[in-house]
Amino acid sequence: FRLEVAAPGLSKEHFRIDLENDTLTLSSNLHQDLGKDEVILRREFCYNVFERSFVLPDSVDTGKIEASHDNGILRIILPKREEAKVKPPREIKIG
Repeated sequence: FRLEVAAPGLSKEHFRIDLENDTLTLSSNLHQDLGKDEVILRREFCYNVFERSFVLPDSVDTGKIEASHDNGILRIILPKREEAKVKPPREIKIG
């Protein structure tokens, strides 16, 4: 499985990924401080706090979850357990 989050303007340091039991929680807490002389006249986007939780199926190998960040896309790879992978069909000989 693969989970992708488009988050332009955020770096990998802005994210936190936690795994508790079979629940994967993705969160970000971006606080932008303005300088003393800075004033925002208009903002077309806003980054605040967000949190999303995903209950993972039993087929995910939680020990091998990996995450990467590139060009504003956070990718989380959720590999399947070996026993959960679909095996190719095979012929069973009749004895």
